[in-house]
Amino acid sequence: MTMLIHELRRGLKSLAVWALAIGGMAALCILLYPEMGEQLDGIGAMFASMGSFTAAFGMDKVDLGTLMGFYAIEIGNILALGGSLFAALLGSRALCREEEERTAELLLTHPLSRAAVAGGKLAAAAIQILLLNLACIALSLAAFAVIGEWPEWDVFWLLHLAMLLMQLQVCCLGFGISAFLRRGGAGIGLGAAMLLYFANIVANVSSSAEPLRYITPFAYADAAAVISSSKLDGALIAAGAIMAAAALAAAFIKYTKKDIYA
Repeated sequence: MTMLIHELRRGLKSLAVWALAIGGMAALCILLYPEMGEQLDGIGAMFASMGSFTAAFGMDKVDLGTLMGFYAIEIGNILALGGSLFAALLGSRALCREEEERTAELLLTHPLSRAAVAGGKLAAAAIQILLLNLACIALSLAAFAVIGEWPEWDVFWLLHLAMLLMQLQVCCLGFGISAFLRRGGAGIGLGAAMLLYFANIVANVSSSAEPLRYITPFAYADAAAVISSSKLDGALIAAGAIMAAAALAAAFIKYTKKDIYA
């Protein structure tokens, strides 16, 4: 519990900044929807005829001129990319931050096992991701209230569940990486998140790259796919859960045995 509280306090300012940035951008896009409504039909028709570009961002699955189609394309990409970068940053710095900042000696003087330290850091990261998503949902709902329009609730909550699961998986993958690093975790984690994001784009464009959908968590959190089908892909989520569990197992095994330099 001591480690959990310490990590939550440590990340409070960063969480607030990311939540306001991501949630604020989403809310601003929603507020612009009424002004753009008449133009979106024409824009959507133009994008729908752009072949691979259309498939890459899911614009072949939803109508950009509708509220939920707009939410999928505009807000969905903001939440997916912004949330995954925040999750990657949390996970990839979790177990190497003390060595990078030369504060490991202070950490290791506490009567805590390595497993307890890793568990506390993981729990704190998961709570921060949950709080980020709640803040983004709250800001989105506030924007919906201002414009006087409301989303389709079933797919709205389904989409945000998919976003939460995706961010938790990205965090777990970064957490696994961080156990093997002494410094530079942030850059590696952010790079890995971007790579997974573009892997989903490639999988959307090319049928020969379909297996990539089982590697990248962005596949089951693809907002256009979730909203158009009104369901989540259980097989993709199961594959992601296996990858996350493997990363966590590797992290705990490595961290409990590694030499930590102060």
